Amino acid sequence: MRDVATVAVGSAVRAGSATHNGHESVLGAALMLAGENSRLVARAVAAKLAEIQPKLPAGVILTPVYDRTLLVDDVIWTVEKSLFEGAILVVVLLLMLLGNWRAALIVSLAIPLSLLFAITGMVQSQVSGNLLSLGAIDFGLIVDGAVVMVENIIRHLAEKQHALGRRLDPRERAQEVLLAAREVVNPMFFGVLIITAVYVPILALTGIEGKMFRPMAITVIFALVGALVLALTLMPALCSWFLGGRIEEKDAWLVRAAKAAYTPILRFALRFRWLVVTGALALFALAAWTYQRLGAEFVPQLDEGSFATHMIRTTSIGLDASIEMQERSEKVLLQKFPEVSHTFSRIGTAEVATDPMGVNVSDTYIFFKPTAQWRQVDGRPIAKDQLANLMSAELSLQIPGQAYLFSQPIEMRFNEILEGTRADVAVKIFGDDFAEIERLATEAREILEKIPGAADVEFDALGKAPMLEIIPDRAALVRHNLQAAEINRTVALALAGEETGRLVEGNRRFDLVVRLAEAQRVDLELLKRLPLRTSDGGTLTLGQVATLRFTEQVASIAREYGQRRAAILINLRGRDVASFVTEAQQRLATELKLPPGYTLEFGGQFKNLIEAKARLAYVVPAALTAIVILIYFTLRSVRQTALVFLAVPLAMTGGVFALWVRDLPFSISAGVGFIALSGIAVLNGLMIVTFFNQLRERGDDVATAVWNGSLLRLRPKLMTALVASLGFIPMAFSTGAGAEVQRPLATVVIGGIITSTFLTLVLLPTLYAWLETKKPSAGP
Repeated sequence: MRDVATVAVGSAVRAGSATHNGHESVLGAALMLAGENSRLVARAVAAKLAEIQPKLPAGVILTPVYDRTLLVDDVIWTVEKSLFEGAILVVVLLLMLLGNWRAALIVSLAIPLSLLFAITGMVQSQVSGNLLSLGAIDFGLIVDGAVVMVENIIRHLAEKQHALGRRLDPRERAQEVLLAAREVVNPMFFGVLIITAVYVPILALTGIEGKMFRPMAITVIFALVGALVLALTLMPALCSWFLGGRIEEKDAWLVRAAKAAYTPILRFALRFRWLVVTGALALFALAAWTYQRLGAEFVPQLDEGSFATHMIRTTSIGLDASIEMQERSEKVLLQKFPEVSHTFSRIGTAEVATDPMGVNVSDTYIFFKPTAQWRQVDGRPIAKDQLANLMSAELSLQIPGQAYLFSQPIEMRFNEILEGTRADVAVKIFGDDFAEIERLATEAREILEKIPGAADVEFDALGKAPMLEIIPDRAALVRHNLQAAEINRTVALALAGEETGRLVEGNRRFDLVVRLAEAQRVDLELLKRLPLRTSDGGTLTLGQVATLRFTEQVASIAREYGQRRAAILINLRGRDVASFVTEAQQRLATELKLPPGYTLEFGGQFKNLIEAKARLAYVVPAALTAIVILIYFTLRSVRQTALVFLAVPLAMTGGVFALWVRDLPFSISAGVGFIALSGIAVLNGLMIVTFFNQLRERGDDVATAVWNGSLLRLRPKLMTALVASLGFIPMAFSTGAGAEVQRPLATVVIGGIITSTFLTLVLLPTLYAWLETKKPSAGP
């Protein structure tokens, strides 16, 4: 063999590589099976790596470069902290408003017991504890039913003791507790049932929003069912047992202050009802106008604490040159940015092609030190958006010839799975002629770069690469009686190589491959002399029957929907997706002229947002329909059903204003918050209308029932509203990992409860008095 060939140990053609802190390395990735727990899998992998390390040869070190457990632990800590703080706020508020510390502790027991009920249901349903499934639990909302029950029991016991002038014996106390419980059981049961029912349509969500929010709905439903059972059974039993001492019907100072402020407002509202109704309508119209001007995004962006930077180089670059640019880039990041702790990258396509890319593309992961060690800007650690801009500018200055898309590891993979692109927004141009598509994409990119909010705007693998083109001479093939298949076989053998056997050495197997040497593969004159055997036994050279030349051709052509397409990748910073896409659509429609047969489409998060909004268009009406049906079954009156249902638009008014005040765009998280808010608002309206009806059944006229009922129900109304909103305050203002996803939902609920509480206490009594009598009185 050595007389006719060079025999040596070679290597397969590399299609990818990996680097770590500016040096080429070997990178391995653990792939998790679908449905597994990422936290447990990551811990198991880390334990196995520690077990393998001592068995490796000297000098070989295994270094974990990315462990998702760290992010998961940070997010779970944020959830735990928010739940604990919310529980403490709720308990403190109960102690302040109930005026009886024993009753407050009884109500507080509903918090751990309901959570235990929810966790038991999660285990049985195989729902994991995560940012959304646990983060959406509001202890204030959970104790609403218990608050209503215990507050009414206290009032009845105090009134009975005052009437008898002595303490109640156990039998009298049990009888009074039973009477008080019966008084509120119907509206409380249907109220909590309504709150539970509004979460049921969320279970019908599909797609990504379904995977995100269905666990949340399941968990909240379990918690509410547990809270309802406790409110109907345990709360009356504990009250009968522990509230045996002297009980005084007295309001806490906060309730007294609220009544002092509420009394003149109620008198004014009953006297000038048209002014109140007009004001409410104007407020709702303003909220609708404000909603149209809110931005929108699919889901809030979770701060993962790291960057995943897509570095894109010219398509004609080779792997060695790409590795060299990558190593220089990582060294610049480590030298110029003290915030960076370490980096690693994947270039091209790995041996197991789970994520194929060209050798001109790399995914660079950038990890940071704790924020306390970051540089300070105006007394605060520098923002990640500013850091991304500085990195892009520094890399562009020192290493020209590559473009950058800054994202985050999970976010980038999320976008790629959904839309096949690694950016927040993708502008896709479809057509037949790729040269024309490329021209249109270039013009579109120039337009998009000028739109505010477009931080990174780059092509998705456009460009040409050098290629060896072999064009057979058909006439020569016929003249020499040579088949084209012979040319293909010779070229494949010389350039690609052919496996001719296998060498076995212990447990290892080595392929024996025959091919031209590397230096000969790029020699055009030598390739022209490759021999070809004709069917009659003669020999020709490749150059006699084919033309060989180096040329530039399109490296790759992407197709979608059976059409050729080019994509422009856009990452946004400081702007929501919906407003950016709206402006981009307008600019492209006026400044980019598409020839006939060419179309333009927006993909990425915007497409997901549109699809999710379309599904919410079915889910929200279903939830509202369920609310109306349950209200009617409770009140048996179409007029009063419509009256109670008014709490829903009043609550949504506050939710919209809360988003606007906090400069938060509408998202699917906020949409789920509006669904939950509608149930909370209806519970409050239902309780007060039911009490009006009960007072009228006892003989009070409409005016007296409205006046006395509004003042008597002020304390439980304030309590249910305040505990529900306070339970969400830690989530609304948390700054920990994952707080971005919770913030819109909590903000909507808090804002909605504020407006629905005020307007329900003012507008609802006014409308009730107007609808039930022709001439409503202004009260005593």
